[in-house]
Amino acid sequence: MNSTINDVRFYPLGDAAIVVQFDEEISNSTHEIIRSVCNYLEEYSFDGFIEYVPAFTTVTIFYEPIIVSYQSVQSDLEEMLAEVMAHPAKPVSGIVEIPVLYGGVWGPDLDFVAAHTKLSPEEVIRIHTGAEYLVHMIGFAPGFPYLAGMDGQLSTPRRETPRSKVPPGSVGIAGKQTGVYPIETPAGWQIIGCTPIHLFDAGRAAPALLKAGDRVRFVSITETEFEMTNKRRYGN
Repeated sequence: MNSTINDVRFYPLGDAAIVVQFDEEISNSTHEIIRSVCNYLEEYSFDGFIEYVPAFTTVTIFYEPIIVSYQSVQSDLEEMLAEVMAHPAKPVSGIVEIPVLYGGVWGPDLDFVAAHTKLSPEEVIRIHTGAEYLVHMIGFAPGFPYLAGMDGQLSTPRRETPRSKVPPGSVGIAGKQTGVYPIETPAGWQIIGCTPIHLFDAGRAAPALLKAGDRVRFVSITETEFEMTNKRRYGN
């Protein structure tokens, strides 16, 4: 672990939340600590606790100020962190494979990414599918996974003009990150492909397919495989 209890910063967010910051930079070790904190709060919350929101380097904890004070929450968290940071969460076992149809209508920015990175479209696909990604957090839109682990060779800036909407399942690159849009939404990332699977379904017991701590690998599929999966999804 890179962080120690002495490195942790606490600061208020409004009058009903406290932010716990573990680092300035994204790292797997910081992610493990954040997951440990979340796991602990799932099992041992405190009076007045409402919810927690994990991010890349922070956890924001919302509480009921009528029931508990900021100072009391910080004191409880300081005690909890000493235990949590000594016993971080173990990596999640197993890998979630996400099939992707790259390029063409479903990946309109693949050629741009290839030109920007001085790679062929085939090399972009090979590198993108060759990595193992870690879900650091879910945010922006329901079920949207922020993934770490993309090869730096694929780093590409966002689009100068965002699209007004992209279809659900669109796989994009922005800077050093890659991610999947789970619902139809505006998008400024470079779209290189699309997955036919649902990353978010409000009708499921667990609506989001992925959660923080999951590991992901993208798998390239053909247009026929893409269409077959879509037919099974919609029952036609």
